[in-house]
Parts: sequence; structure tokens; C-alpha cells
Amino acid sequence: MNIPAELKYSKDHEWVRVEGDIAVVGITDHAQSELGDIVFVDINTEGQEVAQEAVFGTIEAVKTVSDLFMPVGGTVLEVNPALADDPSAVNKDPYGAGWLVRVKMKDAEELEGLLTAAQYQESIA
Repeated sequence: MNIPAELKYSKDHEWVRVEGDIAVVGITDHAQSELGDIVFVDINTEGQEVAQEAVFGTIEAVKTVSDLFMPVGGTVLEVNPALADDPSAVNKDPYGAGWLVRVKMKDAEELEGLLTAAQYQESIA
């Protein structure tokens, strides 16, 4: 199971990579493997402010649809455009090409409440 040490994680299986005041958000390797083959990503919150832990979209796999929960509150600046044509990028490269959204964080202190890689590893063990 791939759990990069430089990222922060939510209890809902989203990851956050911080780039200044921007948070890049995706789902973890564990989450994509539990979901199975991802066939559709539905995120229509671009341009909207989304609170921490609020639903910002859904991800659909062959057998289920799951809500996506915002790990840090802020304004959704961009939805990964590549996912419209290739949602399976989330399965193939969840921490790279399969990122979901870029968010301008409202309060960077919310990052302190997220899990480290070691804490996330413990939570899924």
C-alpha cells in the first residue's frame, strides 16, 4: 500500500498535498483499491467555497458510488480535467495524474487536524 510520507490524510481517505496556500486533493491508494475500477468522477463544485468535511463530489466505481469529503475548507479552483476522459487515472496514479481538485485553503490551520502517513497507515491496518 502506497502512503507517501509528505502528504496529509483525512479519516475519509482523501489526501492533501500543500503547495503554498493551495491544497491538491485526491483519494488514497487504499481508497481506490477498495472502490475497484473507477468509471466516473462527478465534481461540480469548481468556483465554490466548500467547508472542511463537506461533500465536494462523488466518485463512481463499477459497483458503488462514494461521496468525496473536503479535507480542508476553501474555494475549489480547479477540477482535474483529465478525469473527464480517463477516470481510471485515479486507480492508476492516485497521488499523481489521478488528483481530484485544487483548493485555495481558507484556513491552513485545518491541516493540523489531518493524519500523518503513519497515523493513516494505523487507521487502515
